[in-house]
Amino acid sequence: MFTGLVEKIGTVKRISRGRGLVIEFAFEPWREPLVPGESVAVNGTCLTVARCDSTRFTADVLRETERRTGLAELKPGDKVNLERAMKANARLGGHIVQGHVDGRGVLVSKTPKGRDFALTFRCGRVLACGCVEKGSIAVNGVSLTVSGLGDDWFRVDVIPTTLRETNLGMLKVGDSVNLETDVLGTYARKGFVVDVEPSEPETESGLTMEKLIENGFV
Repeated sequence: MFTGLVEKIGTVKRISRGRGLVIEFAFEPWREPLVPGESVAVNGTCLTVARCDSTRFTADVLRETERRTGLAELKPGDKVNLERAMKANARLGGHIVQGHVDGRGVLVSKTPKGRDFALTFRCGRVLACGCVEKGSIAVNGVSLTVSGLGDDWFRVDVIPTTLRETNLGMLKVGDSVNLETDVLGTYARKGFVVDVEPSEPETESGLTMEKLIENGFV
């Protein structure tokens, strides 16, 4: 479990694609060193530390994680947001972030608003339905507040500190990001969706968010 408050910007050092995707990341040392087996959110994606020392760690990436996130698109030298799993007695300064990416978004505009910037992302109707104005969303693992919302897009306002201390400040129009909607909203929406019976895993009779959108109910 994470908070969406990025602790460091790391650098992709090495990528292996042998029997599966393996990525090595470099970072400035933490006061409390990483240990194998712990979780680190990389651009909002929860990864398990396979090997590490004081300035690097290596993680294996699941095929499913490759499919849902942008980790497979990373190249050596790319900058990534890093956050270690929160402690039970820590302050929850952002919002509850699982590190389970829901999908991808694309930056369509980056507009100055005084000292701040408004970032607008196209995300598709299903992910947009998972957002509420003034609610929370994790963008590349950064906890942000939704300031504007449409059928297939959302907007967030970002302060200079966030742009400086995360890789959001490096984004250009057309760049893709990892998105995780608020898990509390996800469970709330689940109450409106009829699940397929466990004994019928292959049936298509379940009512889903996609079907509601397709038929004009959302």
